[in-house]
Amino acid sequence: MKKISFLLALLLVTLAGNAQKYLTREGYIRFFGSTPMENIDAVSNQANSVIDAGTKAVAFQVLLNSFTFEKALMQEHFNENYVESEKFPKSTFKGNIIGDIDFSKPGTYTVELAGKITLHGVEKVITVPATIIVEKDGLKLSSEFALTPEDFNIEIPGAVREKIAKQMQVTVKCKYKPVS
Repeated sequence: MKKISFLLALLLVTLAGNAQKYLTREGYIRFFGSTPMENIDAVSNQANSVIDAGTKAVAFQVLLNSFTFEKALMQEHFNENYVESEKFPKSTFKGNIIGDIDFSKPGTYTVELAGKITLHGVEKVITVPATIIVEKDGLKLSSEFALTPEDFNIEIPGAVREKIAKQMQVTVKCKYKPVS
Protein backbone atom coordinates (compact mmCIF):
# COMPACT_ATOMS: atom_id res chain seq x y z
CA MET A 1 0.00 0.00 0.00
CA LYS A 2 2.83 2.41 0.85
CA LYS A 3 4.45 1.62 -2.49
CA ILE A 4 1.23 2.51 -4.37
CA SER A 5 0.81 5.74 -2.37
CA PHE A 6 4.41 6.71 -3.13
CA LEU A 7 3.97 6.01 -6.85
CA LEU A 8 0.71 7.97 -6.91
CA ALA A 9 2.36 10.92 -5.12
CA LEU A 10 5.31 10.78 -7.54
CA LEU A 11 2.93 10.76 -10.51
CA LEU A 12 0.99 13.76 -9.15
CA VAL A 13 4.20 15.74 -8.54
CA THR A 14 5.38 14.93 -12.07
CA LEU A 15 2.06 15.98 -13.58
CA ALA A 16 1.96 19.15 -11.48
CA GLY A 17 5.48 20.00 -12.65
CA ASN A 18 4.48 19.57 -16.28
CA ALA A 19 1.28 21.57 -15.83
CA GLN A 20 3.38 24.50 -14.60
CA LYS A 21 5.04 24.98 -17.98
CA TYR A 22 3.36 26.84 -20.83
CA LEU A 23 4.49 26.83 -24.46
CA THR A 24 3.83 28.58 -27.74
CA ARG A 25 5.39 28.06 -31.16
CA GLU A 26 3.31 30.75 -32.86
CA GLY A 27 4.20 33.89 -30.93
CA TYR A 28 3.66 37.21 -32.69
CA ILE A 29 6.50 39.73 -32.74
CA ARG A 30 6.29 43.00 -34.66
CA PHE A 31 8.80 45.78 -34.90
CA PHE A 32 7.90 49.16 -36.27
CA GLY A 33 9.85 52.33 -36.88
CA SER A 34 8.57 55.53 -38.42
CA THR A 35 10.37 58.40 -40.08
CA PRO A 36 9.00 61.14 -42.35
CA MET A 37 10.59 59.30 -45.29
CA GLU A 38 9.57 55.69 -44.65
CA ASN A 39 8.03 53.24 -42.20
CA ILE A 40 9.74 49.98 -41.32
CA ASP A 41 7.18 47.34 -40.36
CA ALA A 42 7.97 43.64 -39.95
CA VAL A 43 6.09 40.73 -38.41
CA SER A 44 6.86 37.16 -37.39
CA ASN A 45 4.27 34.66 -36.19
CA GLN A 46 6.90 32.01 -35.51
CA ALA A 47 8.35 32.96 -32.13
CA ASN A 48 8.85 30.11 -29.68
CA SER A 49 8.36 30.86 -26.01
CA VAL A 50 8.07 28.98 -22.74
CA ILE A 51 6.96 30.11 -19.30
CA ASP A 52 7.70 28.10 -16.18
CA ALA A 53 5.02 29.08 -13.65
CA GLY A 54 6.91 27.42 -10.81
CA THR A 55 10.07 29.50 -11.20
CA LYS A 56 8.56 32.44 -13.17
CA ALA A 57 11.25 31.91 -15.82
CA VAL A 58 10.43 32.99 -19.36
CA ALA A 59 12.30 32.48 -22.64
CA PHE A 60 11.72 33.55 -26.24
CA GLN A 61 13.42 32.65 -29.51
CA VAL A 62 12.66 33.88 -33.03
CA LEU A 63 14.47 33.21 -36.29
CA LEU A 64 15.27 36.58 -37.81
CA ASN A 65 14.55 35.41 -41.35
CA SER A 66 10.95 34.65 -40.26
CA PHE A 67 10.13 38.38 -40.25
CA THR A 68 8.14 39.48 -43.27
CA PHE A 69 8.04 42.99 -44.65
CA GLU A 70 5.65 44.71 -47.02
CA LYS A 71 8.54 45.35 -49.41
CA ALA A 72 10.74 42.42 -50.43
CA LEU A 73 13.77 44.69 -50.77
CA MET A 74 13.44 45.80 -47.13
CA GLN A 75 13.32 42.16 -46.06
CA GLU A 76 16.44 41.40 -48.09
CA HIS A 77 18.34 44.39 -46.65
CA PHE A 78 17.20 43.51 -43.11
CA ASN A 79 18.54 39.95 -43.37
CA GLU A 80 21.70 40.61 -45.40
CA ASN A 81 22.89 44.07 -44.31
CA TYR A 82 21.50 44.81 -40.86
CA VAL A 83 20.86 41.75 -38.68
CA GLU A 84 23.06 39.48 -40.84
CA SER A 85 20.71 36.54 -40.28
CA GLU A 86 23.09 34.01 -41.84
CA LYS A 87 25.72 34.87 -39.22
CA PHE A 88 23.24 35.59 -36.38
CA PRO A 89 20.14 33.52 -37.25
CA LYS A 90 18.05 34.14 -34.14
CA SER A 91 17.21 36.57 -31.40
CA THR A 92 16.59 35.28 -27.87
CA PHE A 93 15.37 36.52 -24.53
CA LYS A 94 15.92 34.65 -21.26
CA GLY A 95 14.66 36.09 -18.01
CA ASN A 96 12.07 36.11 -15.29
CA ILE A 97 8.64 37.48 -14.58
CA ILE A 98 8.88 40.19 -11.92
CA GLY A 99 5.71 40.91 -9.97
CA ASP A 100 2.84 39.16 -8.30
CA ILE A 101 1.05 36.56 -10.39
CA ASP A 102 -1.02 33.56 -9.38
CA PHE A 103 -0.93 31.08 -12.26
CA SER A 104 -3.71 29.07 -10.60
CA LYS A 105 -6.13 32.03 -10.52
CA PRO A 106 -7.65 33.40 -13.76
CA GLY A 107 -7.10 37.13 -14.11
CA THR A 108 -5.03 39.89 -15.65
CA TYR A 109 -1.62 40.60 -14.13
CA THR A 110 0.64 43.59 -14.85
CA VAL A 111 4.25 42.48 -14.47
CA GLU A 112 7.71 43.09 -15.87
CA LEU A 113 10.01 40.78 -17.81
CA ALA A 114 13.63 41.18 -16.74
CA GLY A 115 16.49 39.37 -18.40
CA LYS A 116 18.94 39.26 -21.29
CA ILE A 117 18.06 39.81 -24.91
CA THR A 118 20.51 38.70 -27.59
CA LEU A 119 20.34 40.21 -31.07
CA HIS A 120 23.04 40.45 -33.74
CA GLY A 121 25.45 38.67 -31.38
CA VAL A 122 25.07 41.35 -28.69
CA GLU A 123 23.60 40.57 -25.28
CA LYS A 124 21.82 43.33 -23.38
CA VAL A 125 20.01 43.36 -20.02
CA ILE A 126 16.49 44.75 -20.30
CA THR A 127 13.38 45.12 -18.19
CA VAL A 128 10.10 45.64 -20.04
CA PRO A 129 6.45 45.92 -19.03
CA ALA A 130 4.14 43.00 -19.75
CA THR A 131 0.60 41.86 -19.19
CA ILE A 132 -0.16 38.21 -18.53
CA ILE A 133 -3.72 36.94 -18.65
CA VAL A 134 -4.24 33.64 -16.86
CA GLU A 135 -7.10 31.66 -18.40
CA LYS A 136 -8.57 28.22 -17.67
CA ASP A 137 -6.82 26.70 -20.70
CA GLY A 138 -3.57 28.65 -20.82
CA LEU A 139 -1.95 32.07 -20.74
CA LYS A 140 -1.74 35.17 -22.90
CA LEU A 141 1.23 37.51 -22.74
CA SER A 142 1.61 40.93 -24.32
CA SER A 143 4.37 43.52 -24.15
CA GLU A 144 5.42 46.70 -25.92
CA PHE A 145 8.84 48.29 -25.65
CA ALA A 146 11.50 50.10 -27.70
CA LEU A 147 14.89 48.84 -28.91
CA THR A 148 17.65 50.84 -30.52
CA PRO A 149 19.53 49.16 -33.41
CA GLU A 150 22.84 50.79 -32.45
CA ASP A 151 22.64 49.16 -28.98
CA PHE A 152 23.10 45.84 -30.83
CA ASN A 153 25.91 47.04 -33.13
CA ILE A 154 23.54 47.17 -36.09
CA GLU A 155 25.09 49.73 -38.38
CA ILE A 156 22.85 51.94 -40.50
CA PRO A 157 24.70 53.36 -43.53
CA GLY A 158 24.65 57.15 -43.89
CA ALA A 159 22.81 56.94 -47.24
CA VAL A 160 19.69 55.45 -45.57
CA ARG A 161 20.08 56.74 -42.00
CA GLU A 162 17.21 59.23 -42.42
CA LYS A 163 14.89 56.45 -43.65
CA ILE A 164 15.33 54.23 -40.59
CA ALA A 165 14.00 55.20 -37.17
CA LYS A 166 16.51 55.52 -34.34
CA GLN A 167 14.25 53.32 -32.17
CA MET A 168 12.06 50.40 -33.13
CA GLN A 169 8.81 49.81 -31.28
CA VAL A 170 8.51 46.09 -30.49
CA THR A 171 5.16 44.40 -29.87
CA VAL A 172 4.95 40.85 -28.52
CA LYS A 173 1.74 38.81 -28.25
CA CYS A 174 1.71 35.13 -27.31
CA LYS A 175 -0.97 32.60 -26.48
CA TYR A 176 0.41 29.69 -24.43
CA LYS A 177 -0.96 26.22 -23.83
CA PRO A 178 0.04 24.06 -20.86
CA VAL A 179 2.70 21.48 -21.60
CA SER A 180 1.26 18.04 -21.09
